[in-house]
Amino acid sequence: MQFIWNTKSPEETIALAQKIGHCLHAGDVLAYFGDLGAGKTTFTRGLAMGLGLPDTVTSPTFNLVHVYGEPPLQLVHFDMYRIGSEEELETTGYFDYPPEESIFAVEWSENIVGALPAHTIRLTIERLDDTVRRLTLEGDDRFADIGT
Repeated sequence: MQFIWNTKSPEETIALAQKIGHCLHAGDVLAYFGDLGAGKTTFTRGLAMGLGLPDTVTSPTFNLVHVYGEPPLQLVHFDMYRIGSEEELETTGYFDYPPEESIFAVEWSENIVGALPAHTIRLTIERLDDTVRRLTLEGDDRFADIGT
């Protein structure tokens, strides 16, 4: 199923992400697609809030991964921007986190699309102008009742 929302500010993007976060559970992989500056890290801030995680979310660009929360539920936030192949994925720690205790949020998923599991939830964030974003989520029916 495909769901489309438009947000008109970072605050609206965060609020939408919080609602989506309420629908997620351990084992989910959320793959982000979108250009630089689209709002992927802003979305992840809201996602963490929706999961009830008190951590401050920052971009994992230089570290490749940030982990928020602790088992039995943690948000593992990857940035695959500098990953040029699936072979390089081994160096990121992507396979080191137990899926049954984690929700993965993967920025720049375009670079590892072949390594994403079949049940991956795809989120495309398009920058329509300085503040407006179109978010397209491909997932199952648990997201059907989310409004903006």
